[in-house]
Amino acid sequence: MPPPIYVCEATIRRWEGPHRTVRLPGDTEDTAFGVHGAIARHYGLDSMEGYQPHATTIDHVIAAAGG
Repeated sequence: MPPPIYVCEATIRRWEGPHRTVRLPGDTEDTAFGVHGAIARHYGLDSMEGYQPHATTIDHVIAAAGG
């Protein structure tokens, strides 16, 4: 089997609850991951003090697949 053409080296940092940030190759700033909308309501996060909605990881996967 030939060696891989590309290996993505990303750095993920977990904050509080579902909030995470990731540094992706080619970007100079972190990308935020979290929850929003119906997902945040399901887990009761939208009523927490300091809650900030962010795109979920599945939002990014779907966007990448469509791109």
